[in-house]
Amino acid sequence: MKQRMKILVAYDGSEHADAALHDLKRAGLGSDVEALVMTLADVFVPPGIDEDTLPVYMPEGVKRAHEQARHKLAEAQGLAKRASEQLHSIFPDWIVSFEAEADSPAWALIRKADQWKPDLIVMGARGHSVFGGRLILGSISQRVLYEAHCSVRIARSSNRRADQPVRIMIAVDNSPDSIAVVDQVCRRQWPKGTEAGLLAVVDTVMAIASDSAEPSTVKWIEVAKEENWDQVREVFEPAAQKLRNAGLHAEVLISRGDPADQILQEAHTWGAECIFVGAKGTRGIDRLLLGSVSSAVSARAHCSVEVVRP
Repeated sequence: MKQRMKILVAYDGSEHADAALHDLKRAGLGSDVEALVMTLADVFVPPGIDEDTLPVYMPEGVKRAHEQARHKLAEAQGLAKRASEQLHSIFPDWIVSFEAEADSPAWALIRKADQWKPDLIVMGARGHSVFGGRLILGSISQRVLYEAHCSVRIARSSNRRADQPVRIMIAVDNSPDSIAVVDQVCRRQWPKGTEAGLLAVVDTVMAIASDSAEPSTVKWIEVAKEENWDQVREVFEPAAQKLRNAGLHAEVLISRGDPADQILQEAHTWGAECIFVGAKGTRGIDRLLLGSVSSAVSARAHCSVEVVRP
């Protein structure tokens, strides 16, 4: 029996959080999904009051702290319930549940993800924690991007009409994580006509596996000149064909320059409504992408960004 995809949706009641719910309609997720909507009240909950041992005098500050915590938690519960109902109306075949906690939002989400083990965490690009009034991407989303062990989608609203084809851009660099991104996209259930652009950002040389049976054997190809870019297209054409076999229209795009800048610029020019990028990659030498490219793209993109972990 096929296992349902599990999605943890962080919801804070902001317009960006609502946009994230609607963004999922064009994420190729299909109907076989179990979703958990989670809302966090960023308040301190004092220790419980035991009425049997209640002192004769209770400081007013303690009473107010308990009252405020109960109010914020009830508000978070109501928001989570509303969002789950909204999500269920969009995806009637999904199994949708909700919960609320009084805790630090980022760490509560990471802890829940470690326990529940979702395939994907979905968050709005920015918002508030009703509850604290902080920008999300600079703190909560950024922390979740770094610490989560699963894929994370930073969702933004799209200007494309519902009747227009879905357009996604996939950043590729021939690394294992890049291959995992393509595989993840192929596993989704995209509407007919979905278009995928595989973007390779080149510098002066590119490392490729000279023998598919020996992936550890690497050779280098010169890509500083555009007349050599046909070799780059050949490297990524199998990935493009894999996407075509999955029912998408796919093409290989090549650009030169700073990876984050080029991904952002090409995605905007090409009209992508979501950028898929791996958490790690190889560009000349091994380097962590999440501290630079993936992080920069997630923060600055005009569209949704999904950082894929295998």
